[in-house]
Amino acid sequence: MLAACGGPAPGSNSSNVSNSNSVNANNSTVNSNNTLEPVKKPEASTLNEAPTLKPVVVAYYEALKNKDDAALKKVLSNDLIKSLQTQMKEEKKTGLAAYAAETDKIPENGIEVRNETINGDKGVAEVRGGSYPNWTPLGFVREGGVWKLSNESPDINAVTKGVK
Repeated sequence: MLAACGGPAPGSNSSNVSNSNSVNANNSTVNSNNTLEPVKKPEASTLNEAPTLKPVVVAYYEALKNKDDAALKKVLSNDLIKSLQTQMKEEKKTGLAAYAAETDKIPENGIEVRNETINGDKGVAEVRGGSYPNWTPLGFVREGGVWKLSNESPDINAVTKGVK
């Protein structure tokens, strides 16, 4: 058993130093070929061009760009507006659009939206551009018959469900 693990054979007086060195030499060769670079997840294919939710995202970035609070409130869910207003109050900030623009980068080359899925009054679409260099799912909710960006993140929800 010890011989299989690299130790000296039972009853043998010979040293196994040369064998262990050759094993270590082989391991270092194998390890030098392994990198710690992240493996990029293959990009999912485009299933649709988000015909229902894309206009909400476009209107959101237009409102940010124009620092138009009224237009922004038309595309944000009530819960998201309340959350932002609470944060603004704590930080003594005014101007909803200006505040949102501080943390959400306005895309210089436009925004891409795709792969919407709608389930009742909730929806998800993938967004890329601005603050989202990779396809990122964003949550939407229908309030009063109108689709709006919500403060629910499908990625965060998936992680928190896995933690419980």
